[in-house]
Amino acid sequence: MRKILIVLFVTTLVSCKKEKLENSEKIEIVNNSYNDLYGNWVGDIVASVHDTTNDFVYSNKINIVIKRIEKNRVFGQSIVAGNSRPLSGELKKTANGYEFTLKELGNSKYDGRFEFSIENKILKGTWFSNDKKQHVTQRTFELKKQEFKYNPNAMLPNYEDEPYVDYYSVKIDTVKTQPTDSTEVEETYFEETYRSASDVVTKINSSTAKLTEKDLKNLKKLELEILRNTIYARHGYSFKKKNYRQFFDAVDWYIPVSENVDNELTSLEKNNINLLERFEKYAEDNYDSFGR
Repeated sequence: MRKILIVLFVTTLVSCKKEKLENSEKIEIVNNSYNDLYGNWVGDIVASVHDTTNDFVYSNKINIVIKRIEKNRVFGQSIVAGNSRPLSGELKKTANGYEFTLKELGNSKYDGRFEFSIENKILKGTWFSNDKKQHVTQRTFELKKQEFKYNPNAMLPNYEDEPYVDYYSVKIDTVKTQPTDSTEVEETYFEETYRSASDVVTKINSSTAKLTEKDLKNLKKLELEILRNTIYARHGYSFKKKNYRQFFDAVDWYIPVSENVDNELTSLEKNNINLLERFEKYAEDNYDSFGR
């Protein structure tokens, strides 16, 4: 009788352990079902509904971060144009993927609502502004998942004969033409000019090389600014100023992940930044005309 009881106890214990193991495996599978959704979804967010009578930025690079999913509740973050906003909302399973509705949490006049789907490894949707008086009330986006990893050797691409032009630095010059055989009168017209940087910004690595005064003394102000901001871009800094963003948004390796990366900078980078800023105070720019 005692042997029978022992056998029954052992059988029950094994059965319970097996049941717990199976339940544990089931829970783990449920949690892992969202793994492909987590991470950085990066790409351009483009104005689709806007006020044509006012100025606005047509396109910015955005990073929608999906951090946590609990049942149908989603928690994340949006990072774009120097703004980092917490996201919260819901997802719904569809035949081909998932549909999301996430709200930016806060009281900023630039907050809004994201509605998007994830299908075939593409996150695609629309952002709607809470404030309908904004110059841009809707933006569309199509993003791909991209892992962020700091790479000190990441460089801006060299476009050969094309300089890096700051199209937000426009100056209007008055140009007068002298009379010729065909034109007896002096003519006046206006010409747009911009500051630019040479390919030196694609050759000097301000994250790996110790910069010297000799390296910088002949550089233009914009070139110094780009060398400094490339350090921040490598760490995923989200630029507020559009005249800085324009040089990095189109670069594949650049992913905006933070509003402040000061604690991530290396000692070498900090020293180089200090030297670059010192030279920026006294450097000047040349303005030329460029086609857009």
